Amino acid sequence: MHRTVFDDEHEAFRKTVRAFIESKVSPVYDQWYEAGIVPREFYTELAGLGVFGIEVPEEYGGAGIESFKFQAILLEETTRAGVSFGGSGVHVGLCLPYLKNLATDEQKQRWLPGFVSGEIMFAIAMTEPGTGSDLAGMRTTAQLSEDGTHYVLNGSKTFITGGVHADRVIVCARTAPPSDSDRRHGISLLVVDTKSPGYAVGRKLDKLGLKVSDTAELSFTDVRVPVSDLLGEANEGFSYLGQNLPQERLSIALGAYAQAKAAIRFTVEYTTGRSVFGQPVAQFQNTKFELAACRAEVDAAEAVVDRALEALDREELTAADAASAKLFCSEVASRVIDRCLQLHGGYGYINEYPVARLYADNRVNRIYGGTSEVMKMIIAKDMGL
Repeated sequence: MHRTVFDDEHEAFRKTVRAFIESKVSPVYDQWYEAGIVPREFYTELAGLGVFGIEVPEEYGGAGIESFKFQAILLEETTRAGVSFGGSGVHVGLCLPYLKNLATDEQKQRWLPGFVSGEIMFAIAMTEPGTGSDLAGMRTTAQLSEDGTHYVLNGSKTFITGGVHADRVIVCARTAPPSDSDRRHGISLLVVDTKSPGYAVGRKLDKLGLKVSDTAELSFTDVRVPVSDLLGEANEGFSYLGQNLPQERLSIALGAYAQAKAAIRFTVEYTTGRSVFGQPVAQFQNTKFELAACRAEVDAAEAVVDRALEALDREELTAADAASAKLFCSEVASRVIDRCLQLHGGYGYINEYPVARLYADNRVNRIYGGTSEVMKMIIAKDMGL
């Protein structure tokens, strides 16, 4: 079916991104995969393509386009090629909304031009070793100094995507204890300079998948953070975190859909070229039926993400809508990729084949951004249950 969610401008951008991947990324991607990280200088090159500034207001060096569809195309094209741009997805998809919505004019002048140029790469640090979905239980603290000029940050974070290369990290920390009536009270967002004394990057975590997306442990020991780097109002951080969750969860749904679609593409190529018992694997009825069933599921996922994309651009995407899209697309992708790997036979288990990497990359979709179980709770609550 013809997709109507993208116009000619979007498709021109898609061609540019696809050509960039083919010339600049695919030839060296295996080296990145072995290293487990994207070279820092690549972000400057990516910034030159204009991808960091699409949604940034023009006065700060961006294009000022209020649409998530360009980010959706980036997700689709990187996945189609079986590559990753590392932590840059967090830089734009997760961090930029906080900067646009919460930063003061002075903060935007300091941070957004560097954000656009790739000079200042951002990450966000929420999860701690002892807290996952229960963010209200975080123990990282930021104590306001007696003279009121800075916070003293202490604690640790884990699973921080982009944490190795980040120049600034939006750190969620307790600036006040929880109140008797609200465990969520007292959390604030601080934009921490990673060059600050006491700030340390620990292990680059060895993950099952998403090998090229650097994921780090961070620690803070008496890190001084100027009050001018407080993002939004003090103690209101938890409410801010909830505001961006629908877009974050839609991006995961989009990624899952793109992974499933890419798996079919890789499997058609493989089964067409691979012969068994004197004929291509693609000619066997089982192969045709399996791929046809996968195609039907991916078509349904495409309809879900396209509808959600339109709703997001209209500012109508609800928490339940995003949860439903994430739940459905991540489950579809898990089934489709598993079936596609099976059609590769033993080669599907070898990491040099894209379907094997997709299999490992896909599993986290049902965990991060809120587990599938949490998504079901959100949907059920919306149903009045």
